[in-house]
Amino acid sequence: MIIFNDIAILVCLAALFSFLNYRFLRLPPTIALMLISLLFSMGIILLGKLGIHIGLRQIVAGIDFNMALMVGMLSFLLFAGALHVNLNDLLDNKIEVIIFATLGVVVSTVIVGTGVYFVFMLFGQTISYLHCLLFGALISPTDPIAVLGTLKRAGAPVDLETKIAGESLFNDGIGVVVFIVLLDLAGGGHHISIGHLIGLVIEEVAGGVFLGLVLGWIAFEVLRRVDEYAVEILITLALVTGGYALALKLHMSGPITVVIAGLMIGNHGRRLAMSDNTREHLDMFWELVDEILNAVLFVLIGLEVLMISLSLDYQLMGLVAIPITLLARLFCVSVPVLLLKPFRRFSPGTIRVLTWAGLRGGISVALALSLPAEPWRDVFLTMTYAVVAFSLLVQGMTVRMALPASTRTGRVDSRNP
Repeated sequence: MIIFNDIAILVCLAALFSFLNYRFLRLPPTIALMLISLLFSMGIILLGKLGIHIGLRQIVAGIDFNMALMVGMLSFLLFAGALHVNLNDLLDNKIEVIIFATLGVVVSTVIVGTGVYFVFMLFGQTISYLHCLLFGALISPTDPIAVLGTLKRAGAPVDLETKIAGESLFNDGIGVVVFIVLLDLAGGGHHISIGHLIGLVIEEVAGGVFLGLVLGWIAFEVLRRVDEYAVEILITLALVTGGYALALKLHMSGPITVVIAGLMIGNHGRRLAMSDNTREHLDMFWELVDEILNAVLFVLIGLEVLMISLSLDYQLMGLVAIPITLLARLFCVSVPVLLLKPFRRFSPGTIRVLTWAGLRGGISVALALSLPAEPWRDVFLTMTYAVVAFSLLVQGMTVRMALPASTRTGRVDSRNP
């Protein structure tokens, strides 16, 4: 009953905030929902200071955000996003996507962790370098949910959109692996060796790719033998829920499994195994799932401000973490693009757009909330929230302005990345 009540409150708030945005603000839905819920949370905090306690903080505290997103919502949102990514475009940009989603996450982890470590020293805080790397790991992956929602409205050229979307769909798998390894080391684990790390990457990432291919192929073969949209939608639901659960059971990457399966169904499945009627209903169903879960998720992200520390020092650290994260993103984007420029084709403004469109979102918040109850947890949570809030509210609202005018008209110039 408690879980149902929590869901009811979140859905009602999402509906109310969506109505307010539709009637008055007319902002992109995900950004508007987080903004309104953030202002709502600040109002709750202010009322609490005045002695008026509503009890919403206890409700938010009782919600396991990490479990709600990483196990409950993420599989559906990733599948809905991957369903509409063109596989041919993704393969055309595979080199960039692989570099951004792997080396980009690792290098960003080191840059952010190092920068934060020196900032802590300036603030007189004694937090180990390993723990600072842990923050770098949780904040480095771009969030597919935030990125895909923003790109739908940004009007980016196809190659840029594919690079950003492809990176965001895959880099959370690498980011979670790096986070798990560093968290184990920070907790005193000493059994992590190079061999163990390679084995973990193979098990999580390669295993997720393999499982996604197998399950996607099975679902494709089943869909070919059915011509009833209700049954076919149910099959895709089984693929998402069953595939994600199986991946977690086998200690493989659930997100990567679902993304690979979604790419297969969204490309080969839609083209070779579905009628026009099924495609229409399938698209409508998954678009609704995507919109509803996005609404609930971003309301929940906005409400999580009730759980962060209001310490002035922590808030200053959060403000400092924003430029550090952006500079790390700039470095991890610009170096590969400049090195690949003689061999690959890039749209104008690629570095600027990739840097500014690398949004952080719910995944970073979920990882931060999964940190153990150590003295440094609160400051990392506050810093994470500051970066995510800036990313969604500032970068998300202005990413279209980062696009050169020529790209919006379809002209592409590879000479100015």
